[in-house]
Amino acid sequence: MSTGAVSPRLTSAFRIGFTGTLGVGLAYGLMTALQSVSTVLIYIGLALFLALGLEPIVLWLVDRGISRSLSVVAVVLAFLGIVAGTVLLVAPAVIRQIQQFVEDLPEIIGELARTGWVTDLEARFTGAVDVDGLFRSASDWVSDPENVLSLGGGVVSIGAGIISFITGVLVVVILTIYFAVTMPTIKAGMFSLVAATVRPTVVAVTEEVTRSIGRYVLGQVSLGIINGFFSAIYLTIIGAPLPALLAFIAFLASLIPLVGPVTGAIIITASCLMVSPGLGIAAGVYYLVYMQIEAYLLSPRIMHAAVDVPGALVIIAAIAGGTLGGVLGAVVAVPVAASALIVIRKVVVPAQAKR
Repeated sequence: MSTGAVSPRLTSAFRIGFTGTLGVGLAYGLMTALQSVSTVLIYIGLALFLALGLEPIVLWLVDRGISRSLSVVAVVLAFLGIVAGTVLLVAPAVIRQIQQFVEDLPEIIGELARTGWVTDLEARFTGAVDVDGLFRSASDWVSDPENVLSLGGGVVSIGAGIISFITGVLVVVILTIYFAVTMPTIKAGMFSLVAATVRPTVVAVTEEVTRSIGRYVLGQVSLGIINGFFSAIYLTIIGAPLPALLAFIAFLASLIPLVGPVTGAIIITASCLMVSPGLGIAAGVYYLVYMQIEAYLLSPRIMHAAVDVPGALVIIAAIAGGTLGGVLGAVVAVPVAASALIVIRKVVVPAQAKR
């Protein structure tokens, strides 16, 4: 062999190394691109989720002789009307109550410093910890509006966050309308990519999955509305601080399965406890009773018709979804688990039975 010739083994090693490096670079570039558009992907997923939630209502109207276009327009207008009405009713009260709470916060801290358990704590740790001084420093700190604004990153940061939130809401609403109008076209396009031999099975499974997701969204929103409505009434009656805001927190928390209502109850009870121990106990007892009613009466009746998923799987899905995707992951975890269960029942089990 000529001494100037390149070894085939060296050429092969070079080719493998170059191909591997190119693959790693391509994968890294793809991951970077996905991270860059992650917000857009979240908007798309949330809009598709909401569109599937509106689909059962649209189909109900279509079954009664109304065209799909008019049904979608009616449902979307009703949805936007409910959202706008809720915002117009809740937002002024929430803003007013927050302003009042910020103004009264130094007084609340002062009253808290004069309560019996704080006095007893100061007596126990006399000389070691200046409890009264800590409360006085906290009261002085919250009395300065600049310090309160600094919690949110400053005025500019808060304004940018509000603008970003409004932009996100508009994008999600527009995408939801688009998906709701074109849902049959989207499904038809997906089905056309499937082989004709398995297309009937894919169509049947897909329709059942979309119906299950739609019913789940409606069921979860219904539970949230019930929790928020009764929370607003009860918190107003007992004189809780920021009842409108706390009721809205109860509504949002109920959208998260399992852990959401518990988390919302803890936040609301702690907020009431800051005002007075009696108010905190009253709120805690109410939510303890309400969660039992929701767990054993409301949720089984509403959610059993939506998704037929074993309780253990719901717990595992919610925990796994929350760990992987935060709040949004916990919300979509249960319908994803229900969809996987439908696929197993309708596709995997029959295929195994034929073997």
